Amino acid sequence: MNKIVFIGSGAIATAIGNVLAMKEQYNITLLSIEDDVIDSINSKNVNTKYFPNIRLHPGLKASNDHSVLKEAEIIFLAIPSSETVNYVKTNKGLINSNAILVNLAKGFGDGKRTIVECLEKYCDNTIATLKGPTFARDIIKDHHTGITLGCRDSSKFEIFRKLFDDTHIILDYSDDIIGVELLSILKNIYAIAFGIVDAHFNSANLRFMVLTNAFKEMKNLLLQFGGKSDTMFQYCGFGDFGLTALNDLSRNRTLGLLIGKGFFTPDITDNILLEGHIAVNVFCEEISKRNSITDYYIIKELYKVFNKNYDISKFLNRILGRNY
Repeated sequence: MNKIVFIGSGAIATAIGNVLAMKEQYNITLLSIEDDVIDSINSKNVNTKYFPNIRLHPGLKASNDHSVLKEAEIIFLAIPSSETVNYVKTNKGLINSNAILVNLAKGFGDGKRTIVECLEKYCDNTIATLKGPTFARDIIKDHHTGITLGCRDSSKFEIFRKLFDDTHIILDYSDDIIGVELLSILKNIYAIAFGIVDAHFNSANLRFMVLTNAFKEMKNLLLQFGGKSDTMFQYCGFGDFGLTALNDLSRNRTLGLLIGKGFFTPDITDNILLEGHIAVNVFCEEISKRNSITDYYIIKELYKVFNKNYDISKFLNRILGRNY
């Protein structure tokens, strides 16, 4: 499989696409709607919008011609989660029926289902997902990066092992594709909570107590919604949660810091795609249908933060199960 298309020309598509282009055995195309990005990549080997100071491999090309989908053997979906499912539905007739579709977006599809579940409903292609602790700026600088490849069909693992062999991207594998997807959503929720706590306290003891409690809560939600506990210990689980919760480059952690410091306004989430905020409401609504949400102290308090007039000074005690 050497014809590979990335839907999108943003940071993560450019970074992973460049890694594969450097192997010089694949035909890599970024399918984009941004004419300025297409021109800069093809004429200057630079993505001036996302990586203006990094020279890309000349084998990485960009295009706005959707006909490249007809012969693509692997298609990476690297557009926002809110657009991924509709894109595939709209362009289904152009997509090679034998292509493997790989979801890179982190969020829900339509309604309250994961993107993978939605894609499996709308098309017959093999569906995979690629999730893990991945800042694109590190990937494009060839820093070692661990990512989980999730796919129901484990026979496809060898394709991706060969694809990323001899690169700085190291894969682990899981047939728990729903679990991999769920963890990529849950980690955003708990990163917000971590940001709120860190905005108020500078205590190593407290940080890792909250980290432990959040990890337990994530595991319980993962199991309740159909994932497997072992997935928690793959790159998509603990690794991605750690990166998102503890690193200030994380948008959802930054949202938590803003809330904790009193700078939160509705405009923040109206103007910036923050998957964690959206996911809090979805999970809480589903949990309330199944059992008492009081068992999930952290997500319950985040729901109140986003939907009620909330006294943020009480957040810590309440996520520790202390109602004062």
